[in-house]
Amino acid sequence: MKILAAFFLALSLPGSKLIAPLPAPSDHPVTQHTRQAGTWYMAESGHAVFCYGPVILLKQPNGGFQHVATFCRGDQTIVPLRD
Repeated sequence: MKILAAFFLALSLPGSKLIAPLPAPSDHPVTQHTRQAGTWYMAESGHAVFCYGPVILLKQPNGGFQHVATFCRGDQTIVPLRD
């Protein structure tokens, strides 16, 4: 019992080397940006767009089909693609 009391007393002393000092808290929390998987596509407008969703075919009113990328960066849900 005396050994256990001596051990805890040694840990509580300020010059104790057994416990690493606590790091100072920072004012700014560290934020990690999660990287989502996606692919770059060439939009019909000529700009490159980064999209997370699949490429699908949409039926056009004239009877044709249009490739579109879905869920793109910049709050664009559907972006027509250059074929």
